[in-house]
Amino acid sequence: MRRFFQSFYGKLSAVFLLLLLVIVVSQIFITMQASRRFISEVDQKLNLGLAADMAYELRPLLEDSVDFQRIGERIHYMMVMNPKIEIYLLDEEGGILSFYAEPGKKIVRNRIDLKPVERFLSSSSRDIPILGDDPRHQNRQKPFSAAQLHIGKEINGYIYIVIGSEQYDTATSMLRNSYIVRTTTKGLVITLIVAGIAGLVLFAFLTKRLRGMTTTVQQFREGDYNQRIEVDSADEVGQLGTAFNQMADTIVSNMEELQQTDKLRRELIANVSHDLRSPLASIQGYLETILMKEDSLTEEEKIRYLNIILKNTELLNNLVHGLFELSKLDAKQIEPSPEPFSITELVQDVVMKFRQKTEEAGVNLLSHVPSNPQLVYADIGMIERALSNLIDNAIHYTPADGKVEVTVKSRDNAAEIEIADTGQGISAEDLPHIFDRFYRGDKSRTGNTESTGLGLAIAQKIIELHDGRIEVESEIGVGTTFRFSLPYHQ
Repeated sequence: MRRFFQSFYGKLSAVFLLLLLVIVVSQIFITMQASRRFISEVDQKLNLGLAADMAYELRPLLEDSVDFQRIGERIHYMMVMNPKIEIYLLDEEGGILSFYAEPGKKIVRNRIDLKPVERFLSSSSRDIPILGDDPRHQNRQKPFSAAQLHIGKEINGYIYIVIGSEQYDTATSMLRNSYIVRTTTKGLVITLIVAGIAGLVLFAFLTKRLRGMTTTVQQFREGDYNQRIEVDSADEVGQLGTAFNQMADTIVSNMEELQQTDKLRRELIANVSHDLRSPLASIQGYLETILMKEDSLTEEEKIRYLNIILKNTELLNNLVHGLFELSKLDAKQIEPSPEPFSITELVQDVVMKFRQKTEEAGVNLLSHVPSNPQLVYADIGMIERALSNLIDNAIHYTPADGKVEVTVKSRDNAAEIEIADTGQGISAEDLPHIFDRFYRGDKSRTGNTESTGLGLAIAQKIIELHDGRIEVESEIGVGTTFRFSLPYHQ
């Protein structure tokens, strides 16, 4: 039972039944109060002139000497004729002068508050009911009828008739206990049963969906990440299910990204270790050779060894610099600062920068730019870096007597930059991974020890920061083409 009331369904059902009970009891109370007021209003309206009529009957007994015994007998007679009423004679201040009481009964008030009496005598029937003091009860008020009456020669009093005597109250109480209470109780029980059953069934239907959601969430928590909530409505419960499904998709996606990131981290550590180990081992080996054979080495050999050490040191420096640059780009610590510039002039400048290197490698580097260039809108420094990496990559993997062409075209309100080489090409299985840092696929593209393996990854990240994308096409034995676009300056 305790577990039931701790559940959402139990709490909801208990609150509903309690609220239903309060509403029914309140309705019974309001109904009885309204009924009582209605009866009082009807009684008072039906007996508006009763006091005036009875004053007329009592007036002969009150003209000269007042015989209160005869008056009491007359009052008794009138009350016998109409058991519903109680008759009192009042003086100017509301004091009770005469009344009739059955043996063993007496009044508890000796004075009546005259404010309701005055209000009754001065108001219309629209103000009814007006309740006045009941002499037989200390705090009860009842409907009444009143009229002014001269008692003897000196007293300007009132006849005060309470409508609803104790005998009448006893009869109505018996009637109320025998009919209204039983009827009300039956209605209460029927209402509670019908509404309670309907409410419990409805709540069971509503909470069934929540119980299903709870089961799905628990299964998801326990590791079944394929669990999703079936959403078949657009209400609040349906919106909750949709929100959970979206959250679950996000969590699964983040977990996959974390797994992929962890895989890349392991690969990065392995590749970095490999790429650092080779130049470091080479530097250490040649330094040890110089130290051990210092006296037997010729000057030419020393210079050759030192040049090898310098070359490996430069490779290490480029590798570390590339790692720092790529980490900043990943963390978005470097943001583009776009400005308008001539892409034609930038391409020509970068091509001229690589002219000596291509001549030494025996590679023919060509540029094809339009005669009427337009300005593009981008970060000139970052675009120069990406362009340099792509050209440098093409030169590295193009054999002697090969060709590298840099072309600028206009397409869809943007400048398209294309870097094509006549190298060995990239296999279809390696093509999707060439932008992965330190990726080594085709062995024909890994022989150059001057490459850090980060150039393409940096170039791709730069273009992505400009809301662009690098496309690549390659064919074994034919060559490789990289392509990206920059928007024209408006």
